[in-house]
Amino acid sequence: MKMNSKYTLLLEIIVGIMLLAGQFFCMVEGDVHYYDFVLKEKNFTRLCSTKSMLVVNGSFPGPVIRVHKGDTVFVNVHNQGYYGVTIHWHGVKQPRNPWSDGPEYITQCPIQSGTNFTYEVIFSEEEGTLWWHAHSDWTRATVHGAIVVLPAIGSAYPFPKPDGEEVVVLAAWYKGNLKELVDEAMEDGTDLPHSDAYTINGEPGDFCDCSNGTAYRWMVDYGKTYLLRVVNGIMNAENFFAIAQHNFTVVGMDGHYIKPIATSYIMISPGQTMDILLTANQSLGSYYMATRQFSSEDATVTGFDHANVTAILEYRGNYTSPSPPFFPITLPMYLDFYAALKFTKSIRSLASQDYPINVPMNVTTRMYVTASMNTMICTSCSGADDDQIIASSLNNISWANPHIDVLQAYYRNISGVYTTDFPDFPLSFYNFTGDEFEDNLDKTVQGTKVKVLKYNESVEIVFQGTNLIKGSVNHPMHLHGYSFYVVGTGGGNFNNETDPKEFNLVDPPEVTTFGVPKLGWVAIRFVAKNPGVWFWHCHLDRHLSWGMNTVFIVKNGGTAETSIRQPPAYMPPCKVPLKSSLENDHRDVLDTTN
Repeated sequence: MKMNSKYTLLLEIIVGIMLLAGQFFCMVEGDVHYYDFVLKEKNFTRLCSTKSMLVVNGSFPGPVIRVHKGDTVFVNVHNQGYYGVTIHWHGVKQPRNPWSDGPEYITQCPIQSGTNFTYEVIFSEEEGTLWWHAHSDWTRATVHGAIVVLPAIGSAYPFPKPDGEEVVVLAAWYKGNLKELVDEAMEDGTDLPHSDAYTINGEPGDFCDCSNGTAYRWMVDYGKTYLLRVVNGIMNAENFFAIAQHNFTVVGMDGHYIKPIATSYIMISPGQTMDILLTANQSLGSYYMATRQFSSEDATVTGFDHANVTAILEYRGNYTSPSPPFFPITLPMYLDFYAALKFTKSIRSLASQDYPINVPMNVTTRMYVTASMNTMICTSCSGADDDQIIASSLNNISWANPHIDVLQAYYRNISGVYTTDFPDFPLSFYNFTGDEFEDNLDKTVQGTKVKVLKYNESVEIVFQGTNLIKGSVNHPMHLHGYSFYVVGTGGGNFNNETDPKEFNLVDPPEVTTFGVPKLGWVAIRFVAKNPGVWFWHCHLDRHLSWGMNTVFIVKNGGTAETSIRQPPAYMPPCKVPLKSSLENDHRDVLDTTN
């Protein structure tokens, strides 16, 4: 039977639309990958001593997860250690899936020793380098690894494809049993541990005790360009990083592309990741890759980790290498605040046709949140000074973990676990960045207070650093479940009349972790379009442990596609761990799996 031309044309259009829809569906769904993570104690020797520590699949750092944009990963975590653990997929938005986000007592309870739990990690808009890490106590010091998110199949980088790539993970090394040290300090109310060195891909390098000749080596070919994927997995320090006699170009941060930054160093905060192009164009030889801490504390504070940690970039070929390797003279010194600020202020979103941004313009919810170091009364703490211990807070509320996770309580409508009265503004207004304060302004109180947002609200938060107890430092704030736009930053107290006039609404960086500057403020914006329970906190674990954190609950939208997914068939049951001075004292065991 012969069809008329109009019918044939209509049929071709319909078939074409169906084919395009099918391609789009496949592109969105992506591939599915499966990983097994076995957590187990293993002996490692560093800094002249051997200790046992919990790691994944026997390695430090742990295995790299490699996916394409839009893929899904199932990770079966087998806990063969001796204490409970959770895993967080840092920078992964997990659309509608807070069940697999991971923070302890926020979206789940720990995976207990001898049990397992499978995470479903859903990648959506992310592209570049992210990472995974434990999110229970300080276990992430040894339980962490990189995530490489390649462009979607059929897509390309927004720069010439590099000839190779290398993952560099910065981490902290502690002598002794870190869990025992942290548990004891939290129970007694004493200071938390300071690292003894840093590591690059598991090794402290040639300048640390008993480490000469053990530095990690990266072999390169002259003339080739490499994509260097840098992860700052350090517990409590922002760090400078440089490579001797090599400049590089930063092209990505926190799973998003940025306008290229040509530089001889970077400053990277805990939790941040960066994608860096490096061309091997120097004389054949060996060159140190080095990192040292950037300390934003008062110059009189000298008790931080001064280790100069190194790895080696080595050219392939037949030549006589100078000994020792060249050291990067461009690596800023510990207190170089200007170098840190200069680099941070240069970060801008790529904001191109292929990688557009969508900064919220019509803000419906505004918050002004102080990030403070504080003191808190603790009459039962053996390490307290006049019954006072160090604490930290957001809007003078120091977070206290509940006895079951917030997500279970919210989803199952269990009362008495949290309250919804986290304040939108500070409880007291004063000269936040001053040098002198009224008595008792530094006192904070504990609470399990959350902020509830309606679906699709446009949110602006100004984080204001304070100088209470002379404790003003950079605070790298991390928001789970979202990326956000950094629309402004500055020194001193935020002025809500003049400072917004200087906001960058054209190409602000889109990130998941960004610093509240010492004696200053940072303004961020995002749209609350990912329903669920989402943690936000300072990524300095000392401050997190002391209470500089809270939770967003984003309510469901009006459809199934804008609502939290159903929980998995099994979630780890809740069993409260060792009591701490900064934790609600609930000792009951609850089965939350039914």
